[in-house]
Amino acid sequence: MDIRDRIVVVTGAAGGIGRALALACHGAGARAVVCADRDEAGAQETAQMIGGVARRVDVSQEDEIAALIAETEEQIGPIDLFCSNAGISVRGGEDVPNDKWQDIWEINVMAHIWAARHMIPRMVARGGGYLLNTASAAGLLSQVGSAPYAVTKHAAVAFAEWIALTHGDDGIKVSVLCPQAVRTDMIKGNEGGVASVDGLLEPEQVAQDCIQAIADETFLVLPHKEVLDYMRRKTADYDRWIGGMRKLNRQFNPLKPGT
Repeated sequence: MDIRDRIVVVTGAAGGIGRALALACHGAGARAVVCADRDEAGAQETAQMIGGVARRVDVSQEDEIAALIAETEEQIGPIDLFCSNAGISVRGGEDVPNDKWQDIWEINVMAHIWAARHMIPRMVARGGGYLLNTASAAGLLSQVGSAPYAVTKHAAVAFAEWIALTHGDDGIKVSVLCPQAVRTDMIKGNEGGVASVDGLLEPEQVAQDCIQAIADETFLVLPHKEVLDYMRRKTADYDRWIGGMRKLNRQFNPLKPGT
């Protein structure tokens, strides 16, 4: 897809990857960029940088996502590209309280599902459209120290795959973003963690990788190229790969006794 003269929505646009995506889409010639975030002031700041539109949206609520889509299409025009980018991280394992599991599930997984539920019928009716879903390399590999993050990002990747194979013939294009560490608030204070072993990328670089993937209509967006090799090692010898991940767990997991 050529983003020029397109209408784009970006969730999680108050900062980090979301803000960089909004700026990159504007730079690529988008006709309008809607910057959505539950941090309304941050969304407005991003929108002001590009002459865009700000919306306060809590993506853990389906009705707010539905309203964002309906209001954008009524007031601005048909959405060509929906970037479902908002996400959170929760540390811990099987002991994480149920309410924390529910929070991260709604934001990291259900928000993608709700966006698709309300976007895909509209896009199909007009011949197609594009979804960019932000997941993580954790969704292809795993995440030392965070079961909720690993599980929800795996689910996010799986859902993006399902959309691609189910709705590709309907003209729906999908890309899923799977970086390792990116310099955002999510990683602040843990810049030396396991996700940074292959380097800490700037959000602007990640956003440009997304713009290129959308132009090329590439499903998997891997700003850290090493992730593809890790995926190949995983599928080639799963037990050996788990052994390697256990070593990383011993080295980087502060929540595990004895580490």
